[in-house]
Parts: sequence; structure tokens; C-alpha cells
Amino acid sequence: MGTVTIGVSITVPEPHGSLLQERRAGFGDPAAHGIPTHVTLLPPTELDAADLPAVEAYLTGVAAAGRPFPMRLSGTGTFRPLSPVVFVQVVQGAEDCNRLQTRVRDTSGPLARDLQFPYHPHVTVAHGIDDAAMDRAFEELAEYRAEWPCTGFALYEQGPDGVWRKLRDFVFGRSAVPPQAGQSDMERGTIASR
Repeated sequence: MGTVTIGVSITVPEPHGSLLQERRAGFGDPAAHGIPTHVTLLPPTELDAADLPAVEAYLTGVAAAGRPFPMRLSGTGTFRPLSPVVFVQVVQGAEDCNRLQTRVRDTSGPLARDLQFPYHPHVTVAHGIDDAAMDRAFEELAEYRAEWPCTGFALYEQGPDGVWRKLRDFVFGRSAVPPQAGQSDMERGTIASR
């Protein structure tokens, strides 16, 4: 059957996902259209294709034990000079993402692995492009804001063409989403972006 390269992530919903993907492309990142906008839970991981059913079963259990949580993005950050990345910051939901990625990579499951860098939830908007374009991404998205209720995560596979495609969504087992911190009832029902 061969090997596959998979990843697990929280998909940034529309209209935010497409907007940030287009902005990433506009900064000159050649990978922009091959990578759906996301918050990584498991970075690219190679495994035997025959192991996919066990992975899906395991992730189903992880999702069943999870509960929805508010996600909020605000402003930009960078991993430079350590890594050539500019990102939009996760300012609410980061602790939930951290707990979730720990469960996904738990040593009891089929996706146990060490990370190259400490986990830091974020949404990449520029990677490996020239410094001037990285600076532009950092500045132009500094006021970016978005929020949504995170109700699950997804399993992706990278094709031979380098494009990441969703294999399956995993929805959390509990349906109540806590309200966004510091917002009125009316604001909770909307998603703000700039």
C-alpha cells in the first residue's frame, strides 16, 4: 500500500480561511494554494497507508472526548529568525489547542511523535519567502481579527502534487460552546474580520 503523509488540524472556517489563503498567496508564498488555512495539531507525519483506519478510529475517540471552545485570532507574530514564518496569533483557544494536540500525539495512540519545536498554535500567513514580503505580511495583517466556535478538527493527506486535501472531519462529542470572553450576546453570534 505504501506510505502517506498526513496532518491533523483545526480548519479556519469561511470566510476567514479563503481570505487568509489569498493574502498568503498575495505575499508571494508559493505553497499558499496547496495548504488550507489551519491551526496545526499534528504536523506532517509519514505513516503506512494501511494504518489510516486505526488513525481514524483513534481520532474519532479523541473528538468524542472533546468539547467545543471559542477560537479568536488577533494580530501577527513571527518565529524569525529561528524559522522563516509570519503568523496570525491565536489569542483565545490556545490552551484548548494545546490540550487537543497533546491528546492527538498521546503515546497510547498511533500518532505519538516528538515535535521539532515547542507547540505554539498559530495560523501561518507567510513561510520561507523573502524578508521584505515577510515584513509586509507582518504589518498588513497586524490588525486582523477573526473568531468562531471550534467544534472539531480534520485529518488531511498531502498528495503527490504537494497539495493538502481533507480526508475527514472529526466533530467534538459535546455540543455546547462557551461564550466568547468579553462579548455581548449580540456580538457572540457574529464573526469579525478586517
